[in-house]
Amino acid sequence: MNIAERTDPDLLAVARGDKPADLTITNARVVNVFTREIVHAAVSVYAGRIACVGEPLDARETLDLAGAYIAPGLIDAHMHVESTMLLPREFVRVAAPHGTTGVVFDPHEIANVLGVLGIRFLMDESAGLPMDIMFAVSSCVPSSALETAGARLEADDLEPFFGDPRVVALAEMMNFPGVYLADPAVLDKVRLGLERAIVDGHCPGLTGRPLNAYAAAGISSDHECTTPEEALEKTRLGMRVYLREGSAAQNIEALLPAVNERNAHRFCFCTDDRHPGDLHNEGHIDHAVRKAVRLGLDPVTALAMATIHTADHYRRPDIGAVAPGRFADMIVFDDLADIRPRRVYFRGSLVAENGEILEPPEPAGPGGDPEARRPTVHLPENLSADSFRIEAAPRGGKVRVIVADPTQLVTGERLEDPKIENNTIIPDPDRDILKLAVIARHGINHNIGLGFVTGFAFARGALASTVGHDAHNLAVVGADDDDMLAAARALEQAGGGQCVARDGEILALLPLPIAGLLSDRDAPTVIKQQHDLLQAAHDIGCPLADPFMPLSFLPLPVIPSLKLTDLGLVHVESQSVVPLQIGADA
Repeated sequence: MNIAERTDPDLLAVARGDKPADLTITNARVVNVFTREIVHAAVSVYAGRIACVGEPLDARETLDLAGAYIAPGLIDAHMHVESTMLLPREFVRVAAPHGTTGVVFDPHEIANVLGVLGIRFLMDESAGLPMDIMFAVSSCVPSSALETAGARLEADDLEPFFGDPRVVALAEMMNFPGVYLADPAVLDKVRLGLERAIVDGHCPGLTGRPLNAYAAAGISSDHECTTPEEALEKTRLGMRVYLREGSAAQNIEALLPAVNERNAHRFCFCTDDRHPGDLHNEGHIDHAVRKAVRLGLDPVTALAMATIHTADHYRRPDIGAVAPGRFADMIVFDDLADIRPRRVYFRGSLVAENGEILEPPEPAGPGGDPEARRPTVHLPENLSADSFRIEAAPRGGKVRVIVADPTQLVTGERLEDPKIENNTIIPDPDRDILKLAVIARHGINHNIGLGFVTGFAFARGALASTVGHDAHNLAVVGADDDDMLAAARALEQAGGGQCVARDGEILALLPLPIAGLLSDRDAPTVIKQQHDLLQAAHDIGCPLADPFMPLSFLPLPVIPSLKLTDLGLVHVESQSVVPLQIGADA
């Protein structure tokens, strides 16, 4: 918080009525997130801050809202901008019209590819944009020892970032066993976060004594809950729970029964991972608010969860409310039962209206280090269709099959009789069993993990992506080895991205040349490319609305239950690599 601005004598003079405001908004129904009531009042703004909420003050400009609602700008408590595939300026172009005025970026994805360089790149690209972009410094790079990432960050690497005022937390501490079992290197990071800010959590399914130890270490939040019981246990131990509504994980409906008037202050909203088409078409935190209200949550409580609760969590007393001294980050809307921002103010300036950004944003500085744009997709030179061959084990029995869920990050495990031809285990589309491969792409080794997955339901072709949480190796799912090879090579040539192949032909390609995660194109272009990509996926028979989102999480070895990394099949609960065939040697 800038104390000098908060105690500016001119701001106080405006509040007293001794000096004209820059803007006075009259005839407004103000959503008070402190008392959870609607107050008929005027809002006066000076130098980007709210000076007065009450009687209208003289101002250089006056706007009559004619009874419309005004509320604080919406804040996403936790997200990875890399999942939008957009540079920060293009994210702002799409998200600001939906009422987002604040967001906490965890640059965990690009950090797993480029390390410190990647974090600095996103921070530089975010400078000066018309949105309060805060950062949580990535705590787990890599997320697990059971994958090959492009970088490794220890506490000493993270410490310098906390000198930047935009850094508000140590990000999601995924290594929850390392916390509750008191791993020294993990606790070094936790101490750093607690000394400088707060520490956010990430502990799916953790319960009982291990959860108590995790909370005792100072972990303040979790966004991985999937049941009301899990959410309540964590809030009762003093943690904040984020109701997540992203493109891959959509947890609001499951978790909302845990929220009531007594405990609502312990809940926030986040998106975690949101694809650009969903961001543009459905919305951002406004979409989460509307869904929660539609499912029965009080609208003012929903707005409080989307604003002041997040501001309080990250110790930002200058945002999150329409109140004197706070930044004038506000939304105007007409219907409390269907909250759709039609005017969006950031620091007192109108930045979006009727769903459109008023001026395409540009970062204030020179932008990120060009070195962050270097090629990052390095596949084995001898990669061939034979690289995807899975030989049947002589004494092997059933095969482990990953069960994917298009709306959750958790996966299941199913045992199936393998389909074998010429001593080779092959996909069986008739049973919706496709081959999955994860290829190391950081130039460190030539590992290829192979397995099978159900849930994608296409019979021909392949889908591939260099977005593969968290190490972001190249993941490809397919019914044919030749198509899997064609898709992988196409992404190598493009410098990263996502594609669809069939019969050796690339049907659609979304290039992501920055770390294999981000596009260098504008948001409308990326949204069109993604639309064409998803249409191609449907053309090869995949019924999922967005199969690339669940595909991107199949390599994630810190969320149960069965995943695939470049090291092989990972049983997440035991943090061990397991054989594909039951009875076969690992």
